[in-house]
Amino acid sequence: MSTGVIAIVGRPNVGKSTIFNRFAGERVSIVEDTPGVTRDRIYARSSWTGRDFRVIDTGGIQLQDQPYQEEIRAQVQIAIEEADVILFVVSGKSGLNDDDQYIANMLHRQKKPVVLAVNMIDDESRLANIYEFYSLGIGDPIACSGVHGVGIGDLLDACVAAFPEDNGEDEHEGTRIAVIGEPNVGKSSLVNAVLNADRAIVANEQGTTRDAVDTPFEFDGRRYVIVDTAGIRKRGRVYESIEKYSVLRAIQAIERCDVALFLIDAEAGIREQDKHVAGYAHDAGKPVIIVVNKWDAVEKDEHTMNEFTEKVRTEFAYLAYAPIVFVSAKTRQRVANIIPMVDRANENAKRRIATNVLNEVIADSQVTTPAPARNGKRFRIYYATQVSVQPPTFVLSCNDPKLMHFTYERFIENTLRQAFDFEGTPIRIIARRKVSE
Repeated sequence: MSTGVIAIVGRPNVGKSTIFNRFAGERVSIVEDTPGVTRDRIYARSSWTGRDFRVIDTGGIQLQDQPYQEEIRAQVQIAIEEADVILFVVSGKSGLNDDDQYIANMLHRQKKPVVLAVNMIDDESRLANIYEFYSLGIGDPIACSGVHGVGIGDLLDACVAAFPEDNGEDEHEGTRIAVIGEPNVGKSSLVNAVLNADRAIVANEQGTTRDAVDTPFEFDGRRYVIVDTAGIRKRGRVYESIEKYSVLRAIQAIERCDVALFLIDAEAGIREQDKHVAGYAHDAGKPVIIVVNKWDAVEKDEHTMNEFTEKVRTEFAYLAYAPIVFVSAKTRQRVANIIPMVDRANENAKRRIATNVLNEVIADSQVTTPAPARNGKRFRIYYATQVSVQPPTFVLSCNDPKLMHFTYERFIENTLRQAFDFEGTPIRIIARRKVSE
């Protein structure tokens, strides 16, 4: 199902982050009774009445010059451009002011639906305060209290109703491949090499690809869609507004993909920001293939590939499941190996294990390597079942989830990987206390 995007905007200290946290269902944004706490955009995923969406929290906009105000306005504009719906938050406690009018005028120029939330209506005595906000010309104000959760459902109903229609299908059919990595690692060149056609712009200038571009193609009779994404840099080190917008587009491409090709520049070596880029795909539960590009430009001997592989495994320990391929997009060396690796990773991400076979493997692992005792108690698994795929997710019915040390969880994961083919895909393990009958 396609996702909508809600951008929450408003002046400082009107409770935007509190409403954001309500929408997200967890305390993601810092909530503090001090103006200007949220300076950058903060993202979260959620759903309401069966519709998935992303919500963006933004910094407070002010007419008066304040520290970081130029950067905040740029960030808000990016969020507005990306949004399907804008949630404009005002304060029913302090009332209408010039900043609210300034923001309303800015939103009137946007061709986006706007929902007006009058926050801090914490009791009936403030309910009449909403009427002055009709003067903003936004529409009917919705009274709410982010602190107490009152009216949040009404806000969500209004926002979801304003989303574009969901056709339930992607525009292109086939396995979706997202090509991700820092700027200038050769993503567009790799796309061209895979397509065997110059369909993407290739230039030796950082940041050439500003958006995610979908290109359908066929390989050995199978359909695919390859997505060339803008280079991702760590937030805080990117100052160009359009480039920050591109980061969100790249993250969306990752969430929509079936397999991510994570590119590393063999010439530049492994950089700190590479870890952040790969982390997006891993956290999204996507299969990952590590592609070391520009291998033709590296001076090599018989040990070079093994040494580089060891570095990758050390720096990306959380991607131990990801296969590594050394390629040259320029010469197309080993590029033909990529699509078969994509197929295998995608198939493994969809793999289901029969419950009886799964429990035999888990039972054997507990006999040969029982969990270590903690405070006189030992973690014990009574039953295991696979509850979903993409990524494969397993629920362990146990005596006490708190007794499962992360090292034993890793042992269980390794046991499953040794018994079944999950190369290329992350797997999820969830421990739940057995319900007494």
